[in-house]
Amino acid sequence: MIVWTIYITFAGAVALLFLPRVLSRWVALATAAGGFAVSLAAFFNAVDVGTFKTIVRVPWVPILGMEYHLAVDGISLTLALVTSLTAVSAVLFSWDVEHRQNEFFFWLLLVVGGSYGVFLSADLFLLFVFYELVIVPKYFLIAIWGSTNKEYGAMKLTLYSFFGGALVFIGIIAAYVTAGSLNLHDLAEFPFPPHFQSWAFPVLFLGFAVLAGIWPLHTWAPTGHVAAPTAGSMLLAGIIMKLGSYGGLRVAMNLFPHGFQRWSGYIAAFAVIGILYAAAAALRQRDLKFVIGYSSVSHMGFVLLGLATANVLGVSGAVLQMFSHGVIAALLFAVAGRMIYRRTHTRDLDALSSMNLSRALPFAAFSFVIASAASMGIPGFSGFAAEITILIGAWKIYPIAVWITGAGMVLVAAFTLHALKRTFFDTVENVKSVTSVTSLDRETFEPITLAEKLGAGLLMFATLAVGLYPKLLLDRIVPAVEAMRFLPK
Repeated sequence: MIVWTIYITFAGAVALLFLPRVLSRWVALATAAGGFAVSLAAFFNAVDVGTFKTIVRVPWVPILGMEYHLAVDGISLTLALVTSLTAVSAVLFSWDVEHRQNEFFFWLLLVVGGSYGVFLSADLFLLFVFYELVIVPKYFLIAIWGSTNKEYGAMKLTLYSFFGGALVFIGIIAAYVTAGSLNLHDLAEFPFPPHFQSWAFPVLFLGFAVLAGIWPLHTWAPTGHVAAPTAGSMLLAGIIMKLGSYGGLRVAMNLFPHGFQRWSGYIAAFAVIGILYAAAAALRQRDLKFVIGYSSVSHMGFVLLGLATANVLGVSGAVLQMFSHGVIAALLFAVAGRMIYRRTHTRDLDALSSMNLSRALPFAAFSFVIASAASMGIPGFSGFAAEITILIGAWKIYPIAVWITGAGMVLVAAFTLHALKRTFFDTVENVKSVTSVTSLDRETFEPITLAEKLGAGLLMFATLAVGLYPKLLLDRIVPAVEAMRFLPK
């Protein structure tokens, strides 16, 4: 059933090229909602979630051993679910896009469909095809519908993505030549020589980690987030960064366990540096989207730290963090980019602090408070469930890293509260200087639309539901993690 997420999404994208403009948003919403319904049904009806079970297998290029081979386990189900959640919300927050509407939703659905393909692929070359398929649509989404330095942001993101993709391709070729297969099931059982793994693992993992925002190859992320339209930022943070971390887990770590053991300490070190550096950088930003952009890099550092632990608890927490961060970051970007910027025409914290937005836009303030609480890891939200699981898993292997990460969590709370106060709850008496915003009517704001409320409500419900009952996801994630090859037996 889960394979229909791919087919429905690509069918909707193609249909948008031929249907009249007046139907485009409805077709996009129906397509995203269809994918969400399928992923939700598959998630709750799944059995044997600990096995990466084949669901479709058809010869593709037999002479090279390439197959259209799809499989699913608890990890794939979890990430397909967050993909569909983010897709529905992204369409709702793009409801009033006017410029080249059909093309906008076409590119958006291609990103979503390619992401489904990555999470479900069991053929290494097919995974790479879907992985690269996402690059072109995200370039056009930013370059055409973006805002601040959109050409620069789109090009930088694309070049970094191609660089990472080149490393991934080298790793795939090396694995194929050595093992003679592209089937992930076969490759996971193949005894790659330790000396081969020692260089193949860092090449493959680093290629994927570029898209996950690993320090110091993270600089595309804040720039790309700021330049992207609201839906583009939501997709970048909610889905696309997860492609990198998922690839590192499913492919690099699972195929080359000896190489992973050799390099895991370095991954943990880069993860901790990323958490601290990005959190400190976020604290210095004056543009609200830059704050959230650096916040995404910092939170993805927790994912990498969880992966580096190589134990069930830490890696399960990393997958849970992929889901959690996808929902929370999408909500933060939705509030900043659509609810605020669309009405105030500024993201400058000094300017926003003088607008009394908590009264002018109470629903936006409420949504941002919920997202901020989840981002800071307040108990009851998904962020807490994910980060505490990662830190407990990391304590067993890297206790010093956990202590250092604690400082990063303090910085996360500091920049989140600073941005929240400056955006919604500052008073005029505390504002030293206000940026001039000539296009703003400070007395009248367009009310939050129903589509925006529905999109925000869906994301808020998701972070609360997982925060209050993380067992819902962990029951599917843990068995899949336990089946991974790199875990100590």
